Amino acid sequence: MYRKIYYLVCLLVLFLFISYTSLKAQGQRKVITFSGLVVQGDSAYGVPGANVYVLKAGRGTSTDYRGFFSMPTLEGDTVTISAVGFQKQTVIIPRVIDMSYHVVVNLKESTTMLAGVEVLPFSNEEQFKEAFIALQLPSKELENIEKNLSPRQLTNMAMAMPMDGSLNYKFYLNQQASQMGNRNFATTIPLLNPFAWIELIKSIKRGDFKRKDRD
Repeated sequence: MYRKIYYLVCLLVLFLFISYTSLKAQGQRKVITFSGLVVQGDSAYGVPGANVYVLKAGRGTSTDYRGFFSMPTLEGDTVTISAVGFQKQTVIIPRVIDMSYHVVVNLKESTTMLAGVEVLPFSNEEQFKEAFIALQLPSKELENIEKNLSPRQLTNMAMAMPMDGSLNYKFYLNQQASQMGNRNFATTIPLLNPFAWIELIKSIKRGDFKRKDRD
């Protein structure tokens, strides 16, 4: 019984001695005002909102809109500077003669490459193939698809579609080229062209106009 009490007293004395030594050691460390500027890489642009903290002590601060910060620290503290999109930097507070320590921290950008993600409603390829083969469209929708994709409908849509800017520009260039090519020639009238009359007579004899009417 007495031996247990003796061991407990020894442990208590040892714990008090360690605590006193630790407090004494901390009391010997000077308080240093740690301040500086956090910038992006080698540029002069400050990083606003960067975190400057001592993890073990649980204290810290943030940079202002110019990237400037200031906080009290102790000699030997490890200060971590971090910001979203940048790699972390650590600064150890050295022993200095003055009561302040100033630094310029260059944060390097951190690029994270994410793997591609495919979002599919099926767990594997076999289920997708089975669902695709078993897919049945309504007959009305199939009729509408065939009607809208018929060659005649597509031709009518293409003819009714207005010209865009690029087509108008090409038409203008073609007209300019035609005028430049024919500027040294006299304007011809098709009604006075004998070759045009010959072609018209041949077309009538072949019955080209009758075939068009029947079609």
